[in-house]
Amino acid sequence: MSGRATPSCWVLTDGAAGNRRQALALAEALTPSIREVVVELRPPWSWVAPRLLAGGQRALGGRDDSLLPPWPTLAIGCGRAAAWATRQLRRWSGGRTLAVQILDPRIDTRHWDLVIAPRHDGLVGPNVLTPLGSLHPIDGAWLADARAGFAGFAELPSPRLGVLIGGDMHGRPVDAAATAGFLEAVKARHAHDGGSVLAVTSRRTPADHWPMIRAAFAGVPGFVWTSSADGANPYPGILGWADRLAVTPDSVNMLSEACATGRPVHTHLDHALPAKLARFHAELRATRRLHDMDAITPEQQEPLREAVAIAEKVRMHLGLGS
Repeated sequence: MSGRATPSCWVLTDGAAGNRRQALALAEALTPSIREVVVELRPPWSWVAPRLLAGGQRALGGRDDSLLPPWPTLAIGCGRAAAWATRQLRRWSGGRTLAVQILDPRIDTRHWDLVIAPRHDGLVGPNVLTPLGSLHPIDGAWLADARAGFAGFAELPSPRLGVLIGGDMHGRPVDAAATAGFLEAVKARHAHDGGSVLAVTSRRTPADHWPMIRAAFAGVPGFVWTSSADGANPYPGILGWADRLAVTPDSVNMLSEACATGRPVHTHLDHALPAKLARFHAELRATRRLHDMDAITPEQQEPLREAVAIAEKVRMHLGLGS
């Protein structure tokens, strides 16, 4: 493709794992020339981001040297603090830096060259791209590496049921009864299928739910991981080795990544979801990627892998070289 040269790229996030994963997945699909920057805003800028207040360079607190020229060709951000930074970089560079923001910035998208927001957000505009789920790096090679990194999982009895457990959502604490209901549904699935259970919690899983999770799978072949005290986080290995996955309904990222494996993905609902999350679930179900816990499914399904296709749309939209 003709156009700009392959870009130097800054990846900007608040350091949160989910935001880093999305921004890096897109950047790595675009260019090998990446610098990662953690954006730490001090008040009052942090309160209103990505809206701007006077004295923007003073907003960065102890990292006030992190956003200085020479400016990159491309800046990719994910999250509110990063949206402030990508917007500023576009202004400070006089438009020479192309600003791409992942997730709805909640203000007019004209402040960025391109905004990438999941379809269920309902964001529309001439500079908006709308993947079905969240961006991630998971493809066949990634899964092969994950299996190699956790080769011991091959010895666990088949079928291996991967269990991904989330938790609190943006000011909505997860109810212990909801976790208990999910665990009961998973146990019923395992009782039907046999094999082993490979369970992992997330950073959002309340610590007071950990004993309940461990007790649910006591005596079941496999393992439960709740923190670094249990060793290395096995999340990649679970995605690589699971024959089937059960995911709590709260996490767009975990559901997207589970659906990237090409294995059947199940969830359990005993309460209404927020409207945006409900739309995401509906789209996954409509494409036959998400199922009830007791559903009969094929052993394989179409994987949800959008980073490469979105990266190509970014190149075309912004006139970047391939």
